[in-house]
Amino acid sequence: MSDTPTVPTDAPGTEDGDALRHTALIDAHRQLGAKLVGFGGWEMPLSYGEGTIAEHRACRQDAVIFDVSHLGTVRVAGPGSLELLQGALSNDLRKIRPGRAQYTHLLDDRDGSVVDDIIAWWLSEDVFDVMPNASNTERVVEAIGGQDTTTSRCIIAVQGPHARARLATLLPDAASVPRFGVQPFTFEGAECVVAGTGYTGEDGVECAIPNEVAPALWAALLAAGAQPAGLGARDTLRLEAALPLHGHELGPGITPLQAGLGWVVGWDKAEFRGRTPLLAEREHGVPRRLVGLATEGRQPPREGSTVARDGQPVGSVTSGNFSPMLGHGIALAFVDAAVDPMPSTAVDIEQRGRAIPATIVSTPFVRAGAWASPPAD
Repeated sequence: MSDTPTVPTDAPGTEDGDALRHTALIDAHRQLGAKLVGFGGWEMPLSYGEGTIAEHRACRQDAVIFDVSHLGTVRVAGPGSLELLQGALSNDLRKIRPGRAQYTHLLDDRDGSVVDDIIAWWLSEDVFDVMPNASNTERVVEAIGGQDTTTSRCIIAVQGPHARARLATLLPDAASVPRFGVQPFTFEGAECVVAGTGYTGEDGVECAIPNEVAPALWAALLAAGAQPAGLGARDTLRLEAALPLHGHELGPGITPLQAGLGWVVGWDKAEFRGRTPLLAEREHGVPRRLVGLATEGRQPPREGSTVARDGQPVGSVTSGNFSPMLGHGIALAFVDAAVDPMPSTAVDIEQRGRAIPATIVSTPFVRAGAWASPPAD
């Protein structure tokens, strides 16, 4: 049995023979000896020399950098952009202002399920960068219009309790961006944008930089003491933080309410895609809900495994893995609404012909900064 975390490989573009795209950092990944895999149509680093668990711990304790340039960027600009996005996306942009970012959903108008989960960067009065998942960029463009600028830039995520300190040695202005803030900065004469966002559950930022200067910033961050990390660690980190992944906790047939993300819905807006079916579900109650599960052993719960209570199937695991920080298995799972969601409720995960005892627990499994190492001198 292996406790080595794995990255989901169900995104389009992972099949053999597909023409995979490359970010401007591909040569840097190869020079570092990265294990490269197809994901979302791109060839991306799964891990580097020390492996996923070491990268995961480095992010919890210090600082790592991820190349997340495979994620989409759709520029929506010009008069009426705010109104367009207000009618298309679930959250209410009036809650924020230019210079801020917001987590939101694009919903299916037929059943209120999540077509994609998105971060919207509000750059200036009529300029937005909408950030979809890699495999959903075309769907988002179809829904909101705009210009797909994904291939013109790289996005480097600097994450961890000491991420800002590492970045500040190079770019103090970029390191000072507040959580969910968005602001411009300059690197080697190029105009860039930084946001106080990330997908690890730790503090950090994401830098959007033109392709031509991306390798130089990547190298400078390595020299500043940040460790490279791949998609394997990104997935285990987001699972410990109980952050949803499209295609697992979000996707066709899954609404924000079922996923426990009702706060992403701007109910005060008169109209947005998916509002009518979502309102009906709110009034009638959700048929299932997302919960966190913990097992005692090191065997990782696996996606698709049945969750049972008193011998009866009550749900299914959507994401599961070995937690490098906790030393045991953790999972997210949808369970029937009738199941008591309170922590300590006992269930079983049926896997490989045996029942693995599990307990419903509060999420996130691991909290930001809990494992931080002392700052370097």
